Amino acid sequence: TFAAGMAARGLRPVVAVYSTFLQRAYDQIIHDVALGGLPVVFAVDRAGIVGEDGRTHQGVFDISFLRDGPGMTVMAPADDVELEAMFSWALSHDGPCAIRYPRSVVHRVHAPRDAGPVQVGRAHLLKDGRDVTVAALGPMVQRALEASRILSIRGVSCAVVDARFAKPVDADLILGHAAKTGLLVTVEDGAAAGGFGSAVAEAAGARGLGHIGLVRLGVPDRFVEHGTRDGLLSAMGLDGAGIAAAVEPALAALTGRRTTDVGTR
Repeated sequence: TFAAGMAARGLRPVVAVYSTFLQRAYDQIIHDVALGGLPVVFAVDRAGIVGEDGRTHQGVFDISFLRDGPGMTVMAPADDVELEAMFSWALSHDGPCAIRYPRSVVHRVHAPRDAGPVQVGRAHLLKDGRDVTVAALGPMVQRALEASRILSIRGVSCAVVDARFAKPVDADLILGHAAKTGLLVTVEDGAAAGGFGSAVAEAAGARGLGHIGLVRLGVPDRFVEHGTRDGLLSAMGLDGAGIAAAVEPALAALTGRRTTDVGTR
């Protein structure tokens, strides 16, 4: 609310806050910031699985509740290159936005020369493929690339899309490429219920693309216990091996039939 007042007086405030604490301010986000379309930047730290801080601090709900705010933009960088570019864009954006990033070391997937101006709602095709399209958000991009390498050894051609935006999603790129492969897998380190995958499913429904097989991978509908970040992600099938393991039965299921939603995890 203090940041909203600053923004209303012409300043450009950045609210740096853990994801788990931001959820306590949901009403302020909606009523004080989004309602007025104020240019407040939310730097959402410890987004996703935080590991050893335990289930009270897992930052898995921010995508779901930030998507609710009309006019809100929600971004997740795949690496430091995108993080810098997104902050540069956010500080000149005339509306509320959020940038979520993990409590983790994230490996670089983009060359510094790729850090051009951010275009709102635009994803990036990192790797082309014929059999399946994997659209990953934020730090899940690295794991999607690992899954693509695993699948290539098994004879599966896997495209990888760096989604960049949870709101607005790049429906043109993600669904356009998925229409070519026939199978789309979304991957996020947040709650599957109402998250990035849900946003993609909504876009597919609005476009009448029920013939595309869809698998949504994310944090299941439960509170996540204490553990290492990598260990917990692996246990939930959100590492390279887990993503690859989810792709293979979905491809098999689509061989003889097509469903709107092959599965949700």
